Amino acid sequence: MSTHFFGEGNIGSAPEYREFPNGNDEPSRLLRLNVYLDNPVPKKDGTFEDRGGFWAPVELWHRDAESWASLYQKGMRVLVEGRTVRDEWEDAQENERVTFKIEARRVGILPFRLESIKVSAKLLSAPPPQGE
Repeated sequence: MSTHFFGEGNIGSAPEYREFPNGNDEPSRLLRLNVYLDNPVPKKDGTFEDRGGFWAPVELWHRDAESWASLYQKGMRVLVEGRTVRDEWEDAQENERVTFKIEARRVGILPFRLESIKVSAKLLSAPPPQGE
């Protein structure tokens, strides 16, 4: 079971990149982000109060995940679109655990807390992607 998800928050730690063998085909590539998805509510004085935020693992499966690993940084504000998925696993003591993760379709960078952006010429001359 999954549910469509759309939210924004901050990356809480350095991105984690992994590759998984896929036989003779290109390996599957995963970029995992730990994101604090907040719920800022405006106050009368113009500031915001966070009500009901939570941490969530965000998984982005894509062939370009390796190059994106250096793009996303701790503290960066992002907009996440995807679906929530129930994830069942066992801990070190073999206790069954359940958590929810977000399988992202898109993770957009929001222009908060950024000092600069550098776009390489390689990215500018690349043809548009032919689907994901």
